[in-house]
Amino acid sequence: MNKGLLLLLMLISNAVLPGTFQANLNALTLKMKIIGVKDGDTVEGLYYQFPINIRLQHIDAPEKKQAFGTKSKEKLSELCFGKNVTIISSGKNGSYDSRGRLIAEVFLEDGTNVNKEMVKSGLAWHYKKYSSSNEYERLEEFAKTRRLGLWSDSNAVSPWSFRR
Repeated sequence: MNKGLLLLLMLISNAVLPGTFQANLNALTLKMKIIGVKDGDTVEGLYYQFPINIRLQHIDAPEKKQAFGTKSKEKLSELCFGKNVTIISSGKNGSYDSRGRLIAEVFLEDGTNVNKEMVKSGLAWHYKKYSSSNEYERLEEFAKTRRLGLWSDSNAVSPWSFRR
């Protein structure tokens, strides 16, 4: 989706339906329904009638053809597919990756942070190249010490190494 069109839609929708999104100098917040799960770190959300691809911030999940790739996608589906969520993306207009995906944290209606749940369950790595979060580092260590998910494999290969 065109970023400009998305921003225009958000401005119009907030005038008509206040509270559907919030923007401040530090973050963009949107409420939407998750209508698709691409893999363990990418979902598709429906904001009104517009689909938006969202790359989960702070994490990198196994690739589809990699060990635990399917389990990671299944876990993400279990957590958020078909559910109403709030996404928070850094920056006034949100942050985007080179593929045009909105980079964000995803929160369930009960406040559960989906990104953190993926790391805590051992089905995603803390993506330290793009995140310096101590909380995600701590959650990865939690999963490692308990040998959860991909950490049950002593030779687990990170997605960034697998992609080379």
